Amino acid sequence: MKLVLAIVQDADAGAVLDALMTNGFRATKVSSTGGFLVRGNATILMGVPDDQVDTVVGLLREHCHARREFVSPVMPLSEAAAARHWVQPLEVEVGGATVFVINIERFEQL
Repeated sequence: MKLVLAIVQDADAGAVLDALMTNGFRATKVSSTGGFLVRGNATILMGVPDDQVDTVVGLLREHCHARREFVSPVMPLSEAAAARHWVQPLEVEVGGATVFVINIERFEQL
């Protein structure tokens, strides 16, 4: 048995959970926040039999999409005043999924 822990962007969480449920997987969603962009994420936890891990990862891959967005860099006011120029937005890639597959000793659904 494995614990699959997936961190996905909020925009993808609904589609991921729907796909998991449609395919017979139970999951727990915990709201979380990313450290770099400080945006909403969903941390999805699932107990998965060893032979089903590839199916779950495939569903995550299918429903978690990377996208490019422009973000404004956060700068303390004192530094912004010293810079004396407008800070240009940065283009960054967001989305996709970060997936951890962890061996577990015991799993129960009560």
